[in-house]
Amino acid sequence: MMTSNRPLRPATQLVHGGTTRSSFGETSEAIYLTQGFVYASSEAAEARFKGEDPGFIYSRYANPTNDMFEKRMCLMEGAEDARATASGMAAISAALLCQLRAGDHVVAARALFGSCRWVVEKLLPQYGIESTLVDGRNLTNFETAIRPNTKVFFLESPTNPTLEVVDIAGVAKLANQIGAKLVVDNVFATPLLQKPLELGAHIVAYSATKHIDGQGRCLGGVILSDKDWIDEHLHDFFRHTGPSLSPFNAWTLLKGLETLPLRVRQQSENAARIADFLADHPAVSRVIYPGRADHPQADICARQMKGGSTLVAFELKGGKTAAFAMQNALEVVRISNNLGDSKSLITHPATTTHKNLSDEARDELGISPGMVRFSAGIEDVEDLVEDFERALSGL
Repeated sequence: MMTSNRPLRPATQLVHGGTTRSSFGETSEAIYLTQGFVYASSEAAEARFKGEDPGFIYSRYANPTNDMFEKRMCLMEGAEDARATASGMAAISAALLCQLRAGDHVVAARALFGSCRWVVEKLLPQYGIESTLVDGRNLTNFETAIRPNTKVFFLESPTNPTLEVVDIAGVAKLANQIGAKLVVDNVFATPLLQKPLELGAHIVAYSATKHIDGQGRCLGGVILSDKDWIDEHLHDFFRHTGPSLSPFNAWTLLKGLETLPLRVRQQSENAARIADFLADHPAVSRVIYPGRADHPQADICARQMKGGSTLVAFELKGGKTAAFAMQNALEVVRISNNLGDSKSLITHPATTTHKNLSDEARDELGISPGMVRFSAGIEDVEDLVEDFERALSGL
């Protein structure tokens, strides 16, 4: 493993952090594609299972390649411990379910990714766990929703897809006052642009499928927290329910982390430029970008984010018809419900990621028929501007 007598900056840690080399001294991290591990003796196996020997037992529990990915994520996030999961939704589900019991109560910001909202609204109540959805833009709404049995607060910030921003430090303070935990889905901001643990959050979850891989190759997720919470709540749940990440995917995500700062910097610059272009276009009625002064929570953005992120939400005056026509006319930007990719992507949330919400719920969140979500890639920004200009000119 790399050692240094001085603190290293994030970009350096994302190339070298957590690396453990075998006796062969390989340059790239090794992929340990193995289900299990052998022991020198029966006594050694017994010691391993008793926890007296810290080695590996079974790849569902832990794996050397996964361990490198988890350690590197901890260095970037400032967390004590982590568990890598098979997908982002595996991370969210495990982070919530491992610490909740029948009779507990969850307060969640209502602006969530469709599957996250399904977990809160549909899955948790099946196990006797109550939930309340609130407008996360107003901190008072979280406070008003607190009950004697409230154990967890859950939020995304910026939110999917309307890029609302929630005061993470404010919600964390409320959680601490009642002995609850705050879980933050930080996928839109990335760990480079926002540090929820530094703001007071207790648990952070990512879909590593997005920016961390960043090249559309594999699924993955990760949960990060302090070691006590991981040991007390997540450790056994993770071992016995099996949401573990494939070692090959862990290796792919390690490669993605090496270039994460370069990609996020360029993607954020491209997103900001596209947001400014769209804001001045007559076919566009509204642009939402956390890096702009006209963002409804610009003060919170400036306080808790280091950049505007890689995503832009905007609304076309012609509704769904205009949104579809524009998307179909794009040549460089591709239609896909993914985000954080090196390729620029666009999607229509009302008919894709949030189609299962009721019309009333979409209206409540501001997901109109004319809204689209753009995920900036690393292409030349002039090509992206020209692509949008050409597609919008036909409306």
